[in-house]
Amino acid sequence: MTDVFTLLKADHDRHREMLAKIDETHGDSPERRKLFEAFRIEVSAHANAEEQSLYAVMLGDAELQDKGRHSVAEHKEIDDFLEELQDTDMSSPGWLATFRKLKDRYEHHIDEEEEEIFVAAEEALSRSCENELGKKFTKRKTAEKAEIRAGS
Repeated sequence: MTDVFTLLKADHDRHREMLAKIDETHGDSPERRKLFEAFRIEVSAHANAEEQSLYAVMLGDAELQDKGRHSVAEHKEIDDFLEELQDTDMSSPGWLATFRKLKDRYEHHIDEEEEEIFVAAEEALSRSCENELGKKFTKRKTAEKAEIRAGS
């Protein structure tokens, strides 16, 4: 079994790679469209599944609640950036400027999760709970991706 933190960190590593690839694209190219859409689906499914597994537990724990709320609020901020980027012409200078703001905010968010939020949660949760949350995260992420693709 894989614990939730290992799964989340592996996703974060993939997200960092995806952001770097998107940042190297130019204009309204098929490559930029494909990479951005893949990133949007991946990050949205990740965040939703993370909220339904790890953050649901953290929000129910008085010691972890503030950290959970902080991360959920940052998910909303990232989601707002993704929506703005979807509504902006990819060939405009504004798209790249907004993308780079998203990239900075998202990288800050996942660094903070890995260095602070997950550390606090790991101290409070049992190993069996972490493994159960890993199963729940995986199941929810698969379902979330399917829902997002169906709505696209």
